[in-house]
Amino acid sequence: MPLPRPAPGTGKWWVIGIVGCLAGAAVAVWFGLAATWGQVSWVDTGYRVVDDRTVEVRFDVHRPPGQRVTCTVRALNRGFGTVGTIEVTVPANDQRAVGMVVMLRTTTRAVTGQVKTCATVP
Repeated sequence: MPLPRPAPGTGKWWVIGIVGCLAGAAVAVWFGLAATWGQVSWVDTGYRVVDDRTVEVRFDVHRPPGQRVTCTVRALNRGFGTVGTIEVTVPANDQRAVGMVVMLRTTTRAVTGQVKTCATVP
């Protein structure tokens, strides 16, 4: 079954509407990319509970080349309470992505470890 054709004289409005929707989508994508371009991001890649007082946290930091970054890493218990925290500095170099492994001391047994935040250091 063929699709019905638009009524005579409304074709230009269909074209204007489609072009307007495409332009709006392009502007939304541009704003999204502009808001995150050059920003620091991180990905938690894993953790390992070593013992009752230690957690190993692995993560990747993505940053502009040449920027020094400070990340706050934390360990959580079963009730999602923080039982350990540490500030880690990722030194400036030419690499955009850097893999990190941090040993974190805790006050009680943790069940997970994660990066809370990362930010560039002036």
